[in-house]
Formats: sequence, C-alpha cells, structure tokens
Amino acid sequence: MTQRRPGFPVRIPSSSDSNLGPAFASRRPAVTTPSLTIGSSMNFAAVRARMVQRLAAGGITAAPVLQAMGTVERHCFVDTALGNQSYEDTSLPIGLGQTISKPSIVARMAELLLGAEGARADGLGRVLEVGTGCGYQAAVLSLLAREVYSIERLRGLHEKARTNLRYLRLTNVHLMFGDGMLGYPKGAPYAAIVSAAGGASLPLQWCEQLAVGGRLVAPISRADGQQMLLVVDKTSHGLKQSVLEPVHFVPLKSGIA
Repeated sequence: MTQRRPGFPVRIPSSSDSNLGPAFASRRPAVTTPSLTIGSSMNFAAVRARMVQRLAAGGITAAPVLQAMGTVERHCFVDTALGNQSYEDTSLPIGLGQTISKPSIVARMAELLLGAEGARADGLGRVLEVGTGCGYQAAVLSLLAREVYSIERLRGLHEKARTNLRYLRLTNVHLMFGDGMLGYPKGAPYAAIVSAAGGASLPLQWCEQLAVGGRLVAPISRADGQQMLLVVDKTSHGLKQSVLEPVHFVPLKSGIA
C-alpha cells in the first residue's frame, strides 16, 4: 500500500484531539528548481551576492549551498524595517521571542546535511526541520532536498511561514503545526533532521525517525549552558556523535502555543 504524505499545510493533532484532523494528500516532490522571487527585489541582489561571497570566504565550500543562499531572498522573511540588515551575518527578530538564524549558520548546517553518507551517495532526500520560524531555512532546504517537512510549535510563526512561502509555490515543502520534539513519524524515515532550537539532550524520537545513512544536525546545551553544534550520523551499527563549534539558538521547548 502506498504511504500517504501530508498536504500543505497540516496540523499535527495533540493528544487531546478527538480525530486526526485534516486529510492527507499524496504528493511527489518536484524535481525542478522553483523560482524564489517575491515581488521586485533588484535592490537586494548585489548585497545578497556579497553575502554569498562572505560565506565562501568563511569556509562554506558546497556549491549547491552557496547557490541556494544566493537564490533565496532573506529580506522577504523579515519585517520591512529590518530589510537593510537582512543580508548581514546576524540573527534578526521574527516575533514571539524567536529569531531568524544567521546566514552563516543556515549555510553551515545545510552543508553538514549534505555531508551525510546517504546524501553523498544519492543526494539529499526527505528532510525534517524542527522549528520553521519564518520559513527561510525551509526555503533554502527546498533547493537542496527532494522533500522538506518543517514543523513549528508556535501558531503565530506557523502562519507567518505559510504567508512567506505561499507565493513561492514550493511543491516539495510541507509545513506542519505541532510539537517538534516529537518529530513527525508519518514522514519518517528522514535522510536528514535539522533543528533550529537546542536543549540539554536530543529527543529520542528524532533518532528513531532518522534513516540509516542519515544525519541529524542540532544545537545541544552543555552543563554550563553553552550550546554546541552536534552532528549525529546513524549507521547500521548505531549512532555516531560529533560535537563541533559553539552556537547560540533559542531553547528547545515541548508542546504547542
């Protein structure tokens, strides 16, 4: 029997829901690269190109990542008043106490995902993003992966991401409203999982939903409170962990709001 995938968007039911809510629609991801242009953005093309140059100078070497970062218009995912800062290497507020990650960290995490064993062999397949935020990283991932499932626990941000992404018509992106700490088992197994929030430990569900040959990239907090970037590779023999550089992300929280 063919497994059914969620349409766009879908809300994950909580334990108190009496039924499964919206129907699920079968969907095959598009293989063509979508157009990521919203309105007239010629004034930002030059500064976006300089951002990509800085990313390359800073150590990002994967051509697909640099191309994706140069394609997605970051200024369209932040408030108009912040547009002039949108291509600086800084996080920016997006509301509800959350931020859009720095371009360098989005590119870094994307490049790490492409370095997974399975991605090197067959390309990046189905990706789970925990923490949709404003939708920027999901848009970047849509150019690198065959299919992107992105889950957000804050309804206000889920709706904002829907609005931001609607005009892009990304047929390989699925937005869900739900508790990201639970992952999204209906889309599993995932070739990659990436989280935009960090806690003291990784949810077991993420590791269970990661495919063999897949890679998980997420911040994790040490005992002293410092967050580190963690890479987990799933092999036929188990999980292999690598702790990389210090990072700063919003805290990982459970539930929906």
